[in-house]
Amino acid sequence: MSDPHILLAGEDLALGMPRQDMLPEYHKWENDARTILGYGNQWAQSWEVRAAGYERQRSNERFQQFEVVRLEDIRPVGMTILEVNTYVRTAEFVIVLAPEERGKGYATEAARLTLDWAFHLAHLRMVWLKVLEPNRAGIAAYEKAGFRPSGRLRQSGFWLGKPVDELIMDALPEDFCGPSAVKATLSG
Repeated sequence: MSDPHILLAGEDLALGMPRQDMLPEYHKWENDARTILGYGNQWAQSWEVRAAGYERQRSNERFQQFEVVRLEDIRPVGMTILEVNTYVRTAEFVIVLAPEERGKGYATEAARLTLDWAFHLAHLRMVWLKVLEPNRAGIAAYEKAGFRPSGRLRQSGFWLGKPVDELIMDALPEDFCGPSAVKATLSG
């Protein structure tokens, strides 16, 4: 496994560049049953589809991916993604954590670091996400990171085989609940 290329360090986590040699691990995280449930997917993704998608995504400036790295031992614990709409300077936020790393508070710090990047480096006006209503832990983590409820798509997702609402949450630069790792890096 190659060493991570750290882009932005927070308190316990950092954002780094995604690494091709980590693709099998990312694929494993994305196909975990709890990840599939949380995304409202019904099917696992084949290795061939994931590998081909990585190559397309790598060269797409509208699909900004970050590896989430635990600073204590420099181990990857997840990924965040900003799917950027360059016309209106907004982005959809997506996160996946390694199954064994969930429940440790990493989602909040990873989301906060990604918002820090989005607002203070990418100069986005707004970042939004969709979360299935039964995912109470995810909603709480996103709120701690600065996202606010902004809408509801009724019965548009599935949770354990039943239709559920998807909640839309968004964050504006003024919602960012620092501290800003970007500003600390620039002033330090």
